[in-house]
Amino acid sequence: MGLDWVNLETLAVALGVAYLVLAMRENSLCWYCAFFSTALYVWIFGDVSLYMESALNVYYMGMAIYGWFQWQRGGINHEGLEIIRWTAKQHGLAISAIVLAALVSGYLLSIGTDARLPYLDSLTTWGSILTTVMVARKVLENWLYWIVINSISIYLYLDRGLEQTASMFMLYLVLAILGYYAWRKKHAGQNRDIAA
Repeated sequence: MGLDWVNLETLAVALGVAYLVLAMRENSLCWYCAFFSTALYVWIFGDVSLYMESALNVYYMGMAIYGWFQWQRGGINHEGLEIIRWTAKQHGLAISAIVLAALVSGYLLSIGTDARLPYLDSLTTWGSILTTVMVARKVLENWLYWIVINSISIYLYLDRGLEQTASMFMLYLVLAILGYYAWRKKHAGQNRDIAA
């Protein structure tokens, strides 16, 4: 990677961190940061042969628009969403779908491309696809999924020489833990308000 990619990676990292900090605070400006950060990562990941990660960032661009809309106008009265929780059955179905999709796409990448670590790349990609929907719909447990995905992603990015991005995902790991506790506290407050 040349100097131009390093500068692009720095900008993508800065926007990515801004996205997560704003998401923790339930500030819909997070979706603008997400859109521009992911647009940069489409090219960065393609350049280092992480094709599923590159494709994932195209998806993220669309989800940034969807997430902004949901946070602004979603919900029953079109006033934005409240934080919700998923059932054990919903989590079981979600995790099963992620693993199955990762096995299929990992196999296809391993036989048809020069992709690095195709099964891990696929696992983080499919996990991120579902978890981004969870964020857009304000599902509390999205943060727990991100903890797992971010941990695996750190290894992927270090393997490909993307040190800044790996560092960002180390920060994401810490912020995901903090985000979970912040949203859990907010969710508990919502439930107290409903009960009152």
